[in-house]
Amino acid sequence: MGSLYYGDATEPILIEDRALAHLKVVIATKLRRNESFTLSWKHPDGVLAGRSTIWLHPSIPLRFVFQFADSPDLSRAWIEDLAQSASSSGGITLVEEHLETAED
Repeated sequence: MGSLYYGDATEPILIEDRALAHLKVVIATKLRRNESFTLSWKHPDGVLAGRSTIWLHPSIPLRFVFQFADSPDLSRAWIEDLAQSASSSGGITLVEEHLETAED
């Protein structure tokens, strides 16, 4: 399980490594463009039930911490899904991975 530290929060946001790697690409792209947006996710099992949303802004510190040292192979389709949601008025919603098949 990876961790996303945002601002001065001492408790990390827990996100599975593979999902966090994909989010990192989309978030870094948006912040590099000096764009602000929201990020919403459902809480993982074993954590307080529900969902959360944070406001991401280029001036607020952000740190990605991965459980595993090796970077996973990235899915272009999943990055595109996340990027599309990032450009919507609702901001990034951590959607399930679009599994690529031979037909994709």
